[in-house]
Amino acid sequence: MWALRRASANSVKAQGLNLAAFRSCAGIAPFSSHTEDKSSNSQHHGFTLDSWISSNICQPIVHFSNHFSVGNRSLSSEAGAKSGGEEDDVEEGFSELEAPEASETTGKNDESSDSSSDSESDLSNVDENMEENLETELMGDAEMVAGGAESTKNWGPSPLLKLILDASGQAVSDVLDRYVAEGKDVSRTEAYQVLLNLRRRKMYVKSLQLSEWLEKKEDFDFTERDYASRVDLIAKLRGLDKAEYYIDTIPKSHRQEVVYRTLLANCVSVTNPAKSEEIFNKMKDLGFPLTAFACNQLLVLYKRTDKRKIADVLLMMEKEDIKPTLFTYQLLIDTKGIANDVVGMEQIVATMRAEGVKPNIRVQATLARHYANGGLKEKAEAVLKEMEGDDLQANRWICPMLLPLYADLGNTDDVERVWKICGSKPRQQDYLAAIEAWGKLKNIEQAEAVFKKMTKSLRSLSSKHYSAMLKVYAENKMLSKGKQLLKEMGDSGCYIGPVVWDALVMLYVDAGEVEKADSILQKAIEKNPQKKPLFSSYMAILDQYSNKGDVHNAEKLFYRMKQAGYVSRARPFHSLLRAYVNAKAPGYGFRERMKADNIFPNRTLAGLLSQVDAFRKTSVSDLID
Repeated sequence: MWALRRASANSVKAQGLNLAAFRSCAGIAPFSSHTEDKSSNSQHHGFTLDSWISSNICQPIVHFSNHFSVGNRSLSSEAGAKSGGEEDDVEEGFSELEAPEASETTGKNDESSDSSSDSESDLSNVDENMEENLETELMGDAEMVAGGAESTKNWGPSPLLKLILDASGQAVSDVLDRYVAEGKDVSRTEAYQVLLNLRRRKMYVKSLQLSEWLEKKEDFDFTERDYASRVDLIAKLRGLDKAEYYIDTIPKSHRQEVVYRTLLANCVSVTNPAKSEEIFNKMKDLGFPLTAFACNQLLVLYKRTDKRKIADVLLMMEKEDIKPTLFTYQLLIDTKGIANDVVGMEQIVATMRAEGVKPNIRVQATLARHYANGGLKEKAEAVLKEMEGDDLQANRWICPMLLPLYADLGNTDDVERVWKICGSKPRQQDYLAAIEAWGKLKNIEQAEAVFKKMTKSLRSLSSKHYSAMLKVYAENKMLSKGKQLLKEMGDSGCYIGPVVWDALVMLYVDAGEVEKADSILQKAIEKNPQKKPLFSSYMAILDQYSNKGDVHNAEKLFYRMKQAGYVSRARPFHSLLRAYVNAKAPGYGFRERMKADNIFPNRTLAGLLSQVDAFRKTSVSDLID
């Protein structure tokens, strides 16, 4: 059980908040078993009720009816649809909770020229650890998937993987057919190895082609996780509807919980609350057990769209006796940090320790980042020193995390020290982190030196490498140098997708040329209609139009965002409303527009709505009337 109430009871009392007040502000009807019998499973309830309370989140606000039912694990997009705390409500930027553990790369580049390599998560700071967790869930360990194969650590280079990587522009099925025609066999172990490598490189097109070829192979029996992997790839490349249609074709014996939870994760990854809740409820209707993985998906979703619903999920977890995972704690710590609730963040860390869960490097990095952003330099430095340990040289894999964090603190000496530890042969992530760090410190010369060294070290550069330097130029308003780098990038034949578009948009936006940035993004979409720009690209332009009070262009861009599928988010509505406020123009029908997208006004949005209400009454208008 969760021994959690004791960890934060004192701080809750200090805030003057009680159980009833918490449930009131969380939009959840109180349960008599919780309020009357505090001795019943009190440790279990402590996590939800004590550790999550924050005085800057629990604000009395107007809210709509609540259709969230903990008893039957059913969800509705209108559930608890309200938020408190102005900055907490408005901000839609989410910090990277946990990128994949830094390790030696398996090939010359982490990122390939695969047409799908630029995923939304690359630049949008959308909880990248979720993708890693999904991959782990889908692929399992080598023994499970490969039927008794040895650990992946013992795998040698795969000749089949090399053939697929070298066969640029060729269908994987053609490569495999030739491979088999030469008398060679594709074992389950090797197929798993190749598929895992392709997925890690984000070469989803080739991964899907390999999966389709394997399913047609008579002696290759597909498991539930094989089908789930296919669902994931179809959702990424062809959309949720195609993935859901494919599920209907899966043999019923393999159409189990992991398949649906994979679809749920993809619904969350594109921030589709309605579809996510629909799939979650379908899993419940099918009688699948509720898992921490599924609950974590909802936490990720509501962290992006409506932080108040996090309390609903936590109550559901405690009712169903679902123990929080390390990722659950990471999500909650990061959410508290984004809300500038340092006390709440530290309470959750204390709760983790009380439960015997040791914060890993990713949790420590999250803490350090929020301490730095909150101006708590000494606390941030203490966490970073703990991350380094006694011998950073032996733990040099954490250097990519340390470099930008020390830069956030303005510690030039520490950035230089950590960079030297990377030695004469830095890895790709070391290079990228160093470029970012020197850019934050406004040391363009050092950032350029690292970039130049990287170009000589790697055989070829991908869009990820160029984008790192482009962002430095953008943040420092160096338009001419950014243009020159773009020319070099084009001459190299490097793939240009949403990641590069985002860097390009930022380059022109930060230079004050918002119309040019808008034009570039629009041309990119027209030439690549199958590609979806990043959410941050749209918002950078929309915010500039909003600041200028340019209602016409703000509405046009808002419409394009909806066409791209960026709906059910409060952030775009907030920016659009500010455009009307700055233009001193009335906004007609905004409440209806927001309700149609299941966006319900929190305190900040309600304030903006009142300012653009053409029919609002003032003290002067009352006298005139």
